[in-house]
Amino acid sequence: MNQPISDTFALQLQQRRADLIAQIRAQRGGKLGRAQATSDPHDEQSGDWTQLHAERDMTLALGEREAAELAAIDAALKRVAAGDYGLCIDCGVEIPAARLHANPIALRCLGCQDELEHARGTAAHPSL
Repeated sequence: MNQPISDTFALQLQQRRADLIAQIRAQRGGKLGRAQATSDPHDEQSGDWTQLHAERDMTLALGEREAAELAAIDAALKRVAAGDYGLCIDCGVEIPAARLHANPIALRCLGCQDELEHARGTAAHPSL
């Protein structure tokens, strides 16, 4: 992928990273840690433990998803810096720009991604 196009995707990735960090901070009320964000003394006093635990589980799951997305963005930015952003990690072909615009953290071309998903599906369902 040529440098101007890589730079465009790098800007898109950096903006998505900044937006995600802002979203995480807003959801957690500033710079709270995960433990503080999942602890609400008012909910504990209400006695509705089922709802409290469900909300905590949801908060933790969202936090894990957001952490995984941040890690994927950081990895994509490293690929930009290394000069191999936009190349499929399996076959080495250039990932089409349209795919990268839709999913700038994509690691694989559509063919390799389909093969991976099919292999995972088959492994999860041996009868298929």
